[in-house]
Amino acid sequence: MTKLFRLTIAQLNPTVGNLAGNADQARAAWAKGKEAGADLVALPEMFLTGYQTQDLVAKPAFVADAMRHLMDLAHDCADGPALSIGAPVVEDERLYNAYFTLRGGEIAATARKHFLPNFNVFDEVRLFKSAEIAGPYMINNGARIGHPICEDAWYPDVCEAMVESGAEILVVPNGSPYFRNKFPIRMNTIVSRVIENNVPIVYINMMGAQDDQMFDGGSFVLNRGGKLAVQMPVLETAVTHVDFELTDEGWTAKDGEKATHPDAMEQDYGVMVHALRDYMAKTGFKKVLLGLSGGIDSAIVAAIAVDALGAENVRCVMLPSEYTSQGSLDDAAAAADALGCKYDTISIAGPRAAVTEALAPLFDGLAEDLTEENIQSRLRGLLLMAQSNKFGEMLLTTGNKSEVAVGYATIYGDMSGGYNPIKDMYKTRVFDAARWRNANHRDWMMGPAGEVVPVAIIDKPPSAELRPDQRDDDSLPPYDVLDGILMMLVDQEASVADCVAAGYDRDTVKRVEHLIYISEYKRFQSAPGPRLSDRAFWLDRRYPIVNRWRDGS
Repeated sequence: MTKLFRLTIAQLNPTVGNLAGNADQARAAWAKGKEAGADLVALPEMFLTGYQTQDLVAKPAFVADAMRHLMDLAHDCADGPALSIGAPVVEDERLYNAYFTLRGGEIAATARKHFLPNFNVFDEVRLFKSAEIAGPYMINNGARIGHPICEDAWYPDVCEAMVESGAEILVVPNGSPYFRNKFPIRMNTIVSRVIENNVPIVYINMMGAQDDQMFDGGSFVLNRGGKLAVQMPVLETAVTHVDFELTDEGWTAKDGEKATHPDAMEQDYGVMVHALRDYMAKTGFKKVLLGLSGGIDSAIVAAIAVDALGAENVRCVMLPSEYTSQGSLDDAAAAADALGCKYDTISIAGPRAAVTEALAPLFDGLAEDLTEENIQSRLRGLLLMAQSNKFGEMLLTTGNKSEVAVGYATIYGDMSGGYNPIKDMYKTRVFDAARWRNANHRDWMMGPAGEVVPVAIIDKPPSAELRPDQRDDDSLPPYDVLDGILMMLVDQEASVADCVAAGYDRDTVKRVEHLIYISEYKRFQSAPGPRLSDRAFWLDRRYPIVNRWRDGS
């Protein structure tokens, strides 16, 4: 008689701190596994608490509460398959990132994370202790299971030790956040572990957004030789049952679903939509508003917001001045109309006149300059925040990564807001995203199909419209040049000499470098937004505000 082992993979979306809600999701997944006759139901890393918890996990009361919910889960899921779930634990006054297997009403096995990531968005070394490598356990006289926890599978040591001590299948729980083109990196890494150890590996990743990070799912199962048996979708919650059969070679996963993953642009756009949707749901907001200027950035943010929340939950506000062109007025109205969302207009002329009058005695005899431009932006921020307060709508800010990098945004003005969907997308890619969205529609989008960013907005030269005939390239290099330099200086940490060697003018590179450094204080106070690259501002790239060093190369 053929010996089988059934594993239920639960690629689900926890909320940090919602212990009861996360536990309920685990119960529901366990019930599906029980109904399907599973031997084991497995969830991602730190699922019970949500991930990343940051310093919340250092609070003893929080960890104790998590353990109470864990034991309640063990009690409630006693009659059926084993349940594996991630949670923190304190042992001998040491805090561990742990993975528990619950069976028969108690904790049957515990794995503790050995390798603690301490790079990019991770700083687990300051929170957790590194643990000894755990041995495998057996379920129902079936397969012997080992649990390398996330980072543990990125190096040979833990997997090798578990297999040497008898593990026949490695089930890896992960909290691996998205950045563009990360999936092939994950896949290649796990293929290496499979080849080295000659056992199947199950990679279970979390789904859902937490602050700036998007956990994108994409769980998979590999058989010996790195052969793909199961591939789950990205950017979707999903529960999948995988059958392993004991063969002459050992346990082998039967072929199951193999979801096709979309290209990088679709994934970027999907991350921005799902991250905003999750951020709203997990913080309790229902509606958003944004300033719609007639420019590309606010137009794409409006499209993302409608796709995430529905047109009925998005309100766009035009705040014109005497410098606002008729074209911008028409384009903004067209964008709101295409999306089907509410559109209001509030002139800043009156407030600006009042501010000008109030400052006149102090500014008398001084020429107008950037000060007056910033007053316009800050008045818009004030009026938008007033509406946010009055109507309970979260204000979205709309600065792209190019602007965020060089400070081409007004602090307490157009930087005002609670969330920025395009914070980690360079300007040139914003244009690409707008074209992509106009040409594509997916079931997960709540907005309409077709042209939702008017072509007139995509085609016209970008302008802040804070003075007559203003264009962005009056103050900045053309965006294709600027973004090329930024990708080198920011994303690659390249030197000035590297940029010059790549063909960029040295004076231009030095000017951009200077703008990056002097704008750090603005980024320090900026709204969060979804991480799309592996060099996003905030946790990926942490620079001092006070910094007198400049690259002399």
